[in-house]
Amino acid sequence: MKTTRRKFTSKFKTKVVLEALKERETIHQLAARYEIHPTQISMWKRQFLDSAEGVFEGDVKPVSKSAEEDHEKLYKKIGRLQMEVDFLKKSLGED
Repeated sequence: MKTTRRKFTSKFKTKVVLEALKERETIHQLAARYEIHPTQISMWKRQFLDSAEGVFEGDVKPVSKSAEEDHEKLYKKIGRLQMEVDFLKKSLGED
C-alpha cells in the first residue's frame, strides 16, 4: 500500500509553531491533536526561530511601498502600450 506524503501549508505550520511556543501543552500533546509527529513540530519550531531575526532587519521594504512601485510600473507600461496603439491606429488610418 503506497501512502502519499502530506503537504502542510505555511499557515498551518505557523499555527502549530505558535502553539508550541506558548508551551500550554507539550509537544506530544500538540502532535496528537494535529496528527503529526513530534519531531516535525520541533523541526518547524527550530526553522521558525532561526529565521525570526530576519523580520527585524532594516533592508525589508514595507509591503505598501513595494505595491505602490509595482502599480507605478504597470501604469507606465499601460501608458506606453496605449501610445503604441494610438500610433498604429493613425498609421493605418483608422482614426
